[in-house]
Formats: sequence, structure tokens, C-alpha cells
Amino acid sequence: MQTDPDPDSPSDATLRAILTRTKTVAVVGVSSNPVRPSYFVARYLQLKGFRVIPVNPGLAGQTLFRETVYGSLAEIPATIPVDMVDIFRRSDAVPGILAEALEHLPKLRTIWMQIGVVHPEAAGAARAKGLDVVQDRCPKIEYQRLFGELRMGGFATGVISSKL
Repeated sequence: MQTDPDPDSPSDATLRAILTRTKTVAVVGVSSNPVRPSYFVARYLQLKGFRVIPVNPGLAGQTLFRETVYGSLAEIPATIPVDMVDIFRRSDAVPGILAEALEHLPKLRTIWMQIGVVHPEAAGAARAKGLDVVQDRCPKIEYQRLFGELRMGGFATGVISSKL
């Protein structure tokens, strides 16, 4: 559990610890459209070695990222040890998602709300249950920033060059 002085602004050490210990991420609100942020964030996390469990009622039963898409967190089998929920939904949906996660995901350790997603009351309730909470941030961006993948321009080009 995070012990930062301001829980709404987790330290780099806390974010690094969350991203290092997390193995399985349920991405709520994932899209099958490759140009949507929820798709490329989920795909990136999978490429970095996280198991990504897609959650979207409109895609339930389909396959995305070599995983079955579930219609809700409650539908994820107990044999899948989800330890982080990444929320790509409007802020007003967070309390319901949190309640479902707390009821159905016994290994849950982190609630992560994407950029633009903030719900102070739900965050406080999650912390009271012993969960780490990150709001208004993207795990892809934080992973790149904390593990040396971002360049000074704020993005990784993938181009290797000797030019300065």
C-alpha cells in the first residue's frame, strides 16, 4: 500500500513499485480499435510482459490480445489473478467498477484511473480497503517515463541514430 504524504500524487517510487509488482491488469473500457488509447495502452502493457485481461461488454466473448474479452470484472474467472484494474471509463463509473472489483477480484492491489478519470470518494474508499490508487495518469506513460523509454521530446521514436 502506498505511503506517500499526498495519496493523490503518488511518488515515482510508489508508481515504480506498482508497475514492478503488477502481473495481471484488467483493462475496463478497452477498445478493439487500434487507434483508440485504450487499445494501444493495453497492447503496450502486454508487450511489456503484463497479462492484459480486456473488459468491455460490447466485445464480450471476442478475443483481444490473445485473451477472452469479458463483459464485466465479475465475469473474469477466479483462476485469473488480477492485481490491477486500469479504468478507461468516465469518472462517474468508477464507484461501480470499484465495488465490482472489490467483490470479485481477491488478488486486487491497485486501482488505476486513466488520464482524465478522477473520483476522490472512490479513491478514498479503495485506499480504506488497502488498495493503492492512481488517478489521472496513464500506466503506459508512467512505465515509459520511469523505466527510461521516453526521450527529451516526451516520446520514444524507436529510431537508433548517432546524430545529435
